[in-house]
Amino acid sequence: MTRTRLRGTALGVVTIFALATVLPAPASAQPRQQPVEWTALGDSYTAGVFVGDPQPPLGSSDRDGCDRTTNSYPDVVNRAFEADPPAGRPVNLTNVSCGNATITEIAADRQIPISPVQPPGDGWPSVAPQVNRAGIGAQTDVITIGVGGNSLPVGKIVPACLFAGIGQPDEATPCRDAYEAGGPFLDPESIYDKYDRITRQYAAMLRAVHQTAPHAKVITVGYPTIFPDDPTTCDRRDTTELAAQIKGFGLVSVTHGDIAWLNEVITHLNAIIRAVTELAGDTYVDTATSSKGHDVCQPSSVKWVEGICGHAREYWPTELELGPLTLECSGGTRATIVHPNAAGHAKTAARVETTIRAALN
Repeated sequence: MTRTRLRGTALGVVTIFALATVLPAPASAQPRQQPVEWTALGDSYTAGVFVGDPQPPLGSSDRDGCDRTTNSYPDVVNRAFEADPPAGRPVNLTNVSCGNATITEIAADRQIPISPVQPPGDGWPSVAPQVNRAGIGAQTDVITIGVGGNSLPVGKIVPACLFAGIGQPDEATPCRDAYEAGGPFLDPESIYDKYDRITRQYAAMLRAVHQTAPHAKVITVGYPTIFPDDPTTCDRRDTTELAAQIKGFGLVSVTHGDIAWLNEVITHLNAIIRAVTELAGDTYVDTATSSKGHDVCQPSSVKWVEGICGHAREYWPTELELGPLTLECSGGTRATIVHPNAAGHAKTAARVETTIRAALN
C-alpha cells in the first residue's frame, strides 16, 4: 500500500472515530431516564378521605381503612407529572397517607385506621408506620409529609369546643379557657404542653425519615386556613360551618371566641412545622396564606374546607359517631368534620407540584 493511501486510511479512521464521539447513539442505546421515586406520607388532609374515588376501591381486599382517594393532592400532582414529567423523568408515586395518622405514626408507631366506610365487623387491623409501609430507603428521591393535626388532636378539640359552647354567648371562650389551663374538664394536657410535645415529636420524625432515606429531598406540607380571621362571619346555627346536630341532643355550636382561638391554634401548629422543617434543612409548603378567604365559614362556592357537615362523595356517611354521641347531617350533606374539599386539594396540589419540580431541578 502506498504512503498516500496509508495516510488517507489513517485520516479516515480518525474522522470516523471523531464522528462517533459527537453523533448521537442509536435510540436503543440512549440511556433511559431513571424514574423519580416519590413517597407521600400524612394524615387525612393528605389522604383525601371523601374527595374522590376510594383507593383501593370499595370492595377490594386491599382496603386498609386509610381513606385515600383519587382527588387527594398527591394523586392530583401525580397526574400532572404524568402529563409533564419533572426534569423529563417519569415519577413513581407511593402514597401511604392515612386518615387520623399522628406524627409518631409516620416513622415509629403502628396505627389503627378509623374509616367509617365499610369497616370490617371486628374493626380495621393496625398498619405499620408509614415509612415501613412505603419501603423508603436510599432509592427514595422525594418525600412529602403532611401531618400534625391529629397529634393535638384537632379531631377531639373541635367536638369539645362544640359542646363547650352550649348556652355560651358569641364572645365567650370556654374551650380556650379549658385547654389553656389544662385539667380534667377537657384534657389534662394544656395546649402549651401540646405545642412542646408536637415540636419534639416532629423533630424526631424528620430525623427518622432522613436516617431511613438519606438521599431524599423532604418536603413538609402545612395546613390550609381552616377558620376565619373574623369569626363573626360564621353562623352558629349552620352545620355546614361550625355547628352540629347531635342525635337526641340538638344543635351545638362553637362560639365566635373559640373560633378565633382555633384559628390561633392552627397558625401556631403551622409555625411549629415550618420552624422544625427549616431547622432540619428541609422545605416547607405554606398552604395557609393562599387559602385565606376560603375557610370553613365561606359560601360553598368559595370554601376550600367543608364544615361539620358538607359536600362529599356518595359513599361517605351522613351520620358519624363522636364518642358516645352521633352527629346527624341532613339536606344532602355528609359528615365531613372540617376537611378540605376537592378545590382545597387542587390548590394544595398546585403548591406541592411547584415545590417538587423545583427540588428536582
